[in-house]
Amino acid sequence: MAGIGHKPDASLSAGPGGDDRAYAAMIARAKLLIPQLRDRASQTEELRRLPAETERDLHDAGLFRIVQPERVGGSELDYVALVDCADALGRGDASVAWNFANLASHHWMLGMFDKRAQDLVWGKDPNALIASSFIFPAGRARKVNGGYVLRGSWPFSSGVESSEWNMLASVVASDDEADGIEYRIFLVNKSDYKITDTWNTSGLRGTGSNDVEVEDAFVAEPMTVAVSDLAGGPTPGSAVNPNALYALPVFSLFPYVLSGVALGNAQACLDDYVDLARHRASTYNRAKLGDLQTTQIKIAEASSKIDAARLIMRATCIEAMTEARRGHVPGMAAKTRWRRDGAYSVNLCTEAVSLLFAASGARGLFTAGVLQRQFRDAHAINSHIAFNFDAAGTNYGRVALGLPSENLTF
Repeated sequence: MAGIGHKPDASLSAGPGGDDRAYAAMIARAKLLIPQLRDRASQTEELRRLPAETERDLHDAGLFRIVQPERVGGSELDYVALVDCADALGRGDASVAWNFANLASHHWMLGMFDKRAQDLVWGKDPNALIASSFIFPAGRARKVNGGYVLRGSWPFSSGVESSEWNMLASVVASDDEADGIEYRIFLVNKSDYKITDTWNTSGLRGTGSNDVEVEDAFVAEPMTVAVSDLAGGPTPGSAVNPNALYALPVFSLFPYVLSGVALGNAQACLDDYVDLARHRASTYNRAKLGDLQTTQIKIAEASSKIDAARLIMRATCIEAMTEARRGHVPGMAAKTRWRRDGAYSVNLCTEAVSLLFAASGARGLFTAGVLQRQFRDAHAINSHIAFNFDAAGTNYGRVALGLPSENLTF
């Protein structure tokens, strides 16, 4: 059954130029996993990482490879697939959806690297998982003959325990920064970094987003990519992956890698609330909850926020793909708008979960129920810097006023 408020999932499409049949089939596979993900959610939180059977389910369904190039066996679906599949999986467990979206998106990003990097990773194992931490100040790299020497300590590397590789963001500069700095991403094998178990959190507990440390590892030039090459238009990987998917501006669209997680979590919270209200009576006066006007209003308010968020997320991703197919590189006004809308749409989802949590009274306090986890996960998702509306809104306002963007990744 479709969730409350939005059209049935059969109406979802990749947008102009996409393969709707393949797209619908992949969404259907994601939806089939919802019951077992909900059943395993407590176990996932206890483990503080995804259970092995959950990762196997995601692999078997082909979900990790939805935006991987077809030439290496991926599905090469349009970018909006990250939103729609995370939306579906998030209705089962936000931690699973979070790691799915992160790890799947790195196959997309690898498609923009030099072919030699793609061959090294996918030639050995096209299913290999790649973690990341895109916190540039956490690393320091210096140019040497044939590549770079990298060191640093990065937090929030989701799914790192299961990954063979890691995309680590770093500043490249000499000791005195006489030649300025460059932002660059380094593809590092797990043999070159140490994982520190730090992920003890109140929300998204199952993502295993631990710290990684690199100490003076050599990274060959082809295993790196400059952020300036990911700003939109042809990338180093475009020679072998000509699809417009691999010409999208990575960091301008970064919120939409993960925004579907908030969407699915909020939709599950709404669906659960509606189901409860249909059948439950008030503890104090035995009035049927569904007959109370306040219940009806909360459902309307939450569903409108979630539906609006879904429209914003999907429209942005489809717009970006359409522009890339035309060979058009978006200007700064569009890039900052996309970041603004990504943050705003996730904030809407968080607001929906918060109002439903408040409307549920003491029922939401019990750890045996799913509502408290949905509430914790919603606020954990919203804490990501990509969803900080003050940051995204400030930068949008600056550009609208003719001032330069403060985001150096654009």
